[in-house]
Amino acid sequence: MKEELTMSKKERKRLQIIAGCNETGITIEECAETLEISERQMYRILHRWKAEGDKGLVHRSRGKESNNGYPMQLKETVLSIYWKKYRDFGPTLFGEKLEECDGIKIDHETLRRWMRQNGIITNERQKRPHRKRRERRSASGSMIQLDGSHHDWFEGRAPICCLLNIVDDATGRVYLMFSPAEDTESVMRALWGYCLEYGIPSSIYTDRHAVYYEENGITDFGQAMKKLQVQTIYARSPQAKGRVERGNRTHQDRLVKEMRLRNISSIDEGNKFLVECFMDGFNKKFMVEPLSTDIHRSIAGILLEQVFCFEKLRQVKNDYTFSVGSIHHQIEHSVALMPHPGDNVILREYLDKSIHVFNQAGEELVFRKLTERKKLNSQNRITIPAVNHPWRR
Repeated sequence: MKEELTMSKKERKRLQIIAGCNETGITIEECAETLEISERQMYRILHRWKAEGDKGLVHRSRGKESNNGYPMQLKETVLSIYWKKYRDFGPTLFGEKLEECDGIKIDHETLRRWMRQNGIITNERQKRPHRKRRERRSASGSMIQLDGSHHDWFEGRAPICCLLNIVDDATGRVYLMFSPAEDTESVMRALWGYCLEYGIPSSIYTDRHAVYYEENGITDFGQAMKKLQVQTIYARSPQAKGRVERGNRTHQDRLVKEMRLRNISSIDEGNKFLVECFMDGFNKKFMVEPLSTDIHRSIAGILLEQVFCFEKLRQVKNDYTFSVGSIHHQIEHSVALMPHPGDNVILREYLDKSIHVFNQAGEELVFRKLTERKKLNSQNRITIPAVNHPWRR
């Protein structure tokens, strides 16, 4: 029966050199120099080869368990925990949760190898077309990236919603908020929270969603950024704002599983978890130090409720009223600079749905809502025919 040997490239090279040494009479010193080993080691290899043949060149540990490896029982225990609790976790997040919740510390690459050996296929990054890397901004607050990610964040425990993701380009620090949709009001609330937490950035990078961009005009979001003197940059492709896009993919993995472990099942519970736990832990793990300083501007002296609002112009009529839809409002005489009939007033609807009116000088005006008169329903109106109506003939 023929014996099969599995030899590495290094072992095959040693066999070739030793055979040549035996046939051509090359010295032991020259062979050792060629193999880049000591003469003493060369003598040991040669002695083993003469005693055992080609098999003597194969490493003694080939096919055996490593002396420094993990016990097989631990491996089986870890894989059992994976199938019970973390069956769709990647090796990195699995390793973190295994240490945090189960008290077992194993390197994520070891977990990856065990998972592959047992037929557990993890998500691998696919090859993408080559793109030139854009370096991070040097200062924190120089630019933030904003995007909304629609996903089944609660895995059926609540309706599909949107995660608003704000990322500081220089540090990778995130500010997150759940909302029912990526609409103007939700985006304004997220940016309001960001400004309260970190200050006003110099520029903001978004896509060309209707909330942010309008072809021949300016959106309510754009109007708010103009008031804050924040430059708005619009991306022409998802790859252009890759940092926030990659962040969305990471949150769809990590955040979903963190909320599953805590059985979080609503937007309110999710936002509470983001503020109290997730964002701080995520930022500590993934933030990088900026090359320069923090250039966020202070919000001192800025009334954010007048920035993050819906603003329109309304014309004052001769009786000092203006209309909002079909409802009329009467401007009361006040100490503020009263507008004249024909002038425009600034109508601002705050995010709490309250309405405030200002003159062109920025002074708030006092007004009251007029009672709407009920229109007579034409279907209930009684019409009496004339004396000479043909119906009477």
